Amino acid sequence: MNPRKALGGPVLACLFAALISVGAYIALPLPGTPVPIVLQNLFIMLAGLLLGPGWGLAATLVYLALGALGLPVFSGGTGGFARFLGPTGGYLLGYIPAVLAMGLVSRTGGKRRWWRDLLALVLGCAIVYAVGVPWLKATIKGSWQKALVGGLFPFLPGDAIKIALAVLLAGRLGPLVEKALPRRPSLLGAAERARANG
Repeated sequence: MNPRKALGGPVLACLFAALISVGAYIALPLPGTPVPIVLQNLFIMLAGLLLGPGWGLAATLVYLALGALGLPVFSGGTGGFARFLGPTGGYLLGYIPAVLAMGLVSRTGGKRRWWRDLLALVLGCAIVYAVGVPWLKATIKGSWQKALVGGLFPFLPGDAIKIALAVLLAGRLGPLVEKALPRRPSLLGAAERARANG
């Protein structure tokens, strides 16, 4: 195996962990909610699309581990394990299943398709909110209406823009990333092809 390609996954995972950390510093607080608008989820999306489920998950876990250890990599330059227990903890933990789902769906076919990447990102965002909104409701001890108004509705337009941008960037950057980290279809995609050939 080419040593450069063997190192491609770890290097790219660390690079994306750094990008996710930088994205967390670009935060816009919203009145009436403890959940800010951030760019970190844009890089989570790109990690899933470009690195796939394995290395995308690795990048996300490195980022979360750095924050848990106290490094100021969460929104607003904060860190520490207590952040996982606060109002935004569910969103942070939701990144784990979300990046797995995005990577898997994106790789259900042999070639990159924009509509498949779009579907992957919509599913990933839905997973993050499915974990984050109930967590927010529990921590603020509020109603579902308050949790949805404070933790979902204000973020949907921005997420739509980030999804469109991530799909565009993945299409442009994909061929470059795949030189260092060859694209491998997911097990789901392999099963579908085997079923079609059988």
